[in-house]
Amino acid sequence: MADPKRAEFADLLREDRSFSPPPEFTARAVVRDDRIYAEADRDPEAFWARFAGELEWSRRWDTVLDWQPPHAKWFVGGKINASVNCLDRHVRGPRRNKAALIWEGEPGDRRTLTYFDLFRQVSAFANVLTSLGVRKGDRVAIYLPLIPELAISMLACARIGAVHSVVFGGFSAESLRDRINDSQCRVLITADGGFRRGQIVALKQVADEALADTPSIENVVVVQRGHAEMPVHIKEGRDHWYHRLMQDASYKCDPEPMDAEDMLYILYTSGTTGKPKGIVHTTAGYLVGTYATTKLVFDLREDDVYWCTADIGWVTGHSYVVYGPLANGATVVMYEGAPDWPKKDRFWSLIETYGVTVFYTAPTAIRAFMKWGTEWPKKRDLSSLRLLGSVGEPINPEAWVWYYHFIGGDRCPVVDTWWQTETGAIMITPLPGVTTLKPGSATRPFPGIAAEIRNERGEKVDVGGGLLALTRPWPSMLRGIYGDPERYVRQYWNKWGSGVYVTGDGAKRDADGCFWLLGRVDDVINVAGHRIGTMEVESALVDHPGVAEAAVVGRAHEIKGQAIAAFVTVKEGTHATKDLADVLKEHVVKKIGAIARPDDILFTADLPKTRSGKIMRRLLRDIAEGKALGDTTTLADPAVVAKLKANYEEEYG
Repeated sequence: MADPKRAEFADLLREDRSFSPPPEFTARAVVRDDRIYAEADRDPEAFWARFAGELEWSRRWDTVLDWQPPHAKWFVGGKINASVNCLDRHVRGPRRNKAALIWEGEPGDRRTLTYFDLFRQVSAFANVLTSLGVRKGDRVAIYLPLIPELAISMLACARIGAVHSVVFGGFSAESLRDRINDSQCRVLITADGGFRRGQIVALKQVADEALADTPSIENVVVVQRGHAEMPVHIKEGRDHWYHRLMQDASYKCDPEPMDAEDMLYILYTSGTTGKPKGIVHTTAGYLVGTYATTKLVFDLREDDVYWCTADIGWVTGHSYVVYGPLANGATVVMYEGAPDWPKKDRFWSLIETYGVTVFYTAPTAIRAFMKWGTEWPKKRDLSSLRLLGSVGEPINPEAWVWYYHFIGGDRCPVVDTWWQTETGAIMITPLPGVTTLKPGSATRPFPGIAAEIRNERGEKVDVGGGLLALTRPWPSMLRGIYGDPERYVRQYWNKWGSGVYVTGDGAKRDADGCFWLLGRVDDVINVAGHRIGTMEVESALVDHPGVAEAAVVGRAHEIKGQAIAAFVTVKEGTHATKDLADVLKEHVVKKIGAIARPDDILFTADLPKTRSGKIMRRLLRDIAEGKALGDTTTLADPAVVAKLKANYEEEYG
């Protein structure tokens, strides 16, 4: 889902280390036999229907799949509620008093919610939303730190049939405003603030700035994170404290029977144009996909303590902190803060404290752990771990081996997973009890998933590199881009025909059939596993009154995978200074969020353009990565790129 140093991937297919599942792991694994792949390929619909049958339906489906490319309907005629499957069905059985969420805040505060606790909180907040006028199909924006109320809010929306749209708490007021307006949300759920590396993030202040221009918002619910030093403005009649609304709310809330294809949520992801895309996921197919993949990929057992470190503001948190694990009745760890606060062993301390058995994190974090040194994990008892996972971007083989050895103690399989916001659930992954692991490879498509490498002409590549395509519908696939059906077809299904999904990622396939992901091939930069559109950053830069033109590319970064490099031309009368560069970086933060802050800004009198005026971003990327320049014959002025290269090397080399 990033494009790290491509040089590291140039010889990927020569990687010859492999690790077979430990026999003792396979002996207890959920999947112990690779015949599951052949069974799923023989009848994919029956395969997915088997997992659907393990969930609770108020009305069983009539048809598993109605496929009218590129539009799919799964479990047609079925009625189901995601909240019921994550809570009610566990509360009625032996999991009633099992820990559902174990939460720790960055300052060290702790809460544990059993399935019964969570069920009551979700039901009460669902009633709160109903009292505020929220009805089935209404959109609700959620802008919260990583606290239990975030999961409670999502499940409360699902319970009454409202559509949640979670916005990452690191996004700016403008990003929040644009997302609220695009989906016309009626309610915003936010907090007075949160914590990050010992600092208070004043979310309500940011939200107030966004709310100055969000006419669809009727009510704002504010969670009190509990600290007086977070100043909060409450607008009478519009803003309501969460804890006060919850005081009198009933714990009884009948769930809304949702049609299988009713919308569950909208989640915005960066695209190659300046406007983020509202990815639409529906109820039944998404729930089946996340339930099945969580169960099989993470080999979930009843006594597992499972921790996915992703923020719920991203799809990984939706699928593998909330819906997938809770549908499986797992005990889920949530941690609010940074991995290096107050010390660089915070993650390892949490694993030791809570006895975490399954740990799922990003290559960005793993590379940071490597840089910090092995003394930090060695200080902690990590013996509870039995399975490790990687998500968000391709993992380079050396980081994989370090993770396997120093965190997993050479005994924990590593499931390196590939998927996207759009796919909803994991698409390519090992199954830990049966798959021979290769460092740096996501190995095989999940059972029931059909993936291919294709060249630009659409021809299948059996061994070698090209573009990754998915050639068969799957239950958790996106159903569209909110409010823009034409863009959905154009962006994902137009390249090789309406039945083939274009992922936008490059990949290689080796002689054993294993897939090696190479990162994005479009104008999307993957910064620490977070997708940022180049056009978004360029638009933010050009929004500054002193900027005439900007071009943004991704360059390799040893920790984040990719960093943002910006080439900026200023207007007449504006002086290109270091101070201006700092101002522009903060301007991008204000427009988008801290995740989009450029690492490099180089001022230039001209940008390399073709004779037709198109900016040659390929050459800018080569400059930022210190590569030899390729063909420059199509440039209107080849001297521009040579001067740019020299200036960039002087500034950042």
